[in-house]
Amino acid sequence: MLSTLYHTIEGALREETGRDEVFLVEGGAHADLASTVAFGLAKQEKKSPAEIARDLAGRLANRDDFAEISVEALGPYLNFHFSRAVIERALQEATRPGYGTFPRKEERVVLEHTSANPNGPLHVGHIRNTILGDTLARSFRKAGYPLEVQYYVNDMGRQIAIVVWGFTTLKDTPVQGEKGDHHVARIYIAANRALEARPESVAEVDRLMQQVEKGDQATVALFRKAVTLCLDGFSVTLQRLGARHDRFVWESDFIRNGDTGRVLAKVSHMEECHEDGKLWLDLSASGFEKEYVLRRSDGTSVYAARDLAYHTWKGRNFDRVIDVLGADHKLIGAQLIATLRLLGEKTPEIVHFEFVSLPEGSMSTRAGKFVSADELLDEVERRAMEEVTSRRPELPEADRQAIARSVALAAIRYDIVRISPEKSTVFNWKEALDFERQSGPYIQYAHARACSILEKAGEFEECIMLENEHEMALARQIIRFPVVIESVVRELKPHLLAAYARELADLFNAFYHFEPVLKSEGMTRRSRLTLVRAAQNTLAEALQTLGIDALRTM
Repeated sequence: MLSTLYHTIEGALREETGRDEVFLVEGGAHADLASTVAFGLAKQEKKSPAEIARDLAGRLANRDDFAEISVEALGPYLNFHFSRAVIERALQEATRPGYGTFPRKEERVVLEHTSANPNGPLHVGHIRNTILGDTLARSFRKAGYPLEVQYYVNDMGRQIAIVVWGFTTLKDTPVQGEKGDHHVARIYIAANRALEARPESVAEVDRLMQQVEKGDQATVALFRKAVTLCLDGFSVTLQRLGARHDRFVWESDFIRNGDTGRVLAKVSHMEECHEDGKLWLDLSASGFEKEYVLRRSDGTSVYAARDLAYHTWKGRNFDRVIDVLGADHKLIGAQLIATLRLLGEKTPEIVHFEFVSLPEGSMSTRAGKFVSADELLDEVERRAMEEVTSRRPELPEADRQAIARSVALAAIRYDIVRISPEKSTVFNWKEALDFERQSGPYIQYAHARACSILEKAGEFEECIMLENEHEMALARQIIRFPVVIESVVRELKPHLLAAYARELADLFNAFYHFEPVLKSEGMTRRSRLTLVRAAQNTLAEALQTLGIDALRTM
């Protein structure tokens, strides 16, 4: 319902101003929604923003579709308020299962995330990609979009050739219980050290790359075996992180099916193309000084060429193409987009993120200096178990372990997703696991508290009769949930959902602290219990969309 009103206001502002961008945002403490569109109109209309806002408010107030919306001009700002009847009807919707889920849409979306090179385990630097991507995926599904989540497998680059060289050249002593991705990392690290000691062997790595591109069956099988071993390990880690991919797309497939050759043939006829041994594009007209190399002088394609083929395929099969990539891919991503535009193909929307690190410092798989995602999960689960045991020592160990696993995942996922992607962050063990701070476990605890209240209350007949500021503040936050979901998928900013869930937990805790629920009576008790049910249900839906378990007890 609130989503419909949002679009009503947005459409009305566009009609009245003639502008596509009307700057409609949350109203904070002063309104349900607000707009600063008057600032942008001031120069055009040669009036002050405050005068324009007053004029717009008068015209909007007389519209038939504003029967349940009041509008006021507060200086240069337009503030919109929903009627109590609107809030109460929307709140009733919030008590129902699946709240915030939109009807199925027609637009097909493909979202690629994680896509780490299969030369070692996922580490702390990778999992921000996974968590941002998976939260976006959950949000798109919540918003009703047909979605396919893909992992693009780099199975023929130099790093994989080094792994294959290591497996075929170095002595390998099996380690009992070792995951496949950790096994591959051990070989990759040893192979890099061996190549540094005997540089003449680099030619053997180059030969492997040439053979795999030519389709030599024995070499292809070696690459496939090493990559599959690593991916099997990745799958275990991704499952622990609560992330799921619908399809693993292999880079080499775009060599085998001829797509890369077709893209390079098309590129070769462009005026920006140059061949001087290697094949490269001059993208200076798009602002890039560096040559965009697509084929080496030995005839082998580079990653960028296969990536062009992959994105051409995605653009022709999906309506919206989204990539989640690290900040170190900004140049590559921008060159990819410029080239796709020259080719007349659909371009991706790229969510670039800065890296997450630990207080211990930066990481490098090649140097063997990294903290794997598995180790991070193990350590956070251990610390969560200590916290849960101190709080609930009476619970059986199996129950405490189950809660600890959920709390650990909440701590990691929330602490990573709460920061805007373009900002770097350090994962703080203590703060992430603090039940009293604004953390993932803090939001879980608010949900568990709501469940406890409802369990103690037993059966009751729902009704809504909002009486004071704490009830109204909580109700307004609850009914914003569908609009937040739309904002996340429109702006590709999953941290908006994290902020919303934290604010909802804050407002629920304030309401619970100031307004007695179980000790109230009559209609007031029923209304407050209905509000608790709406808060509990909305917290559960928000947590699920964040990939966090909505625990009923902690």
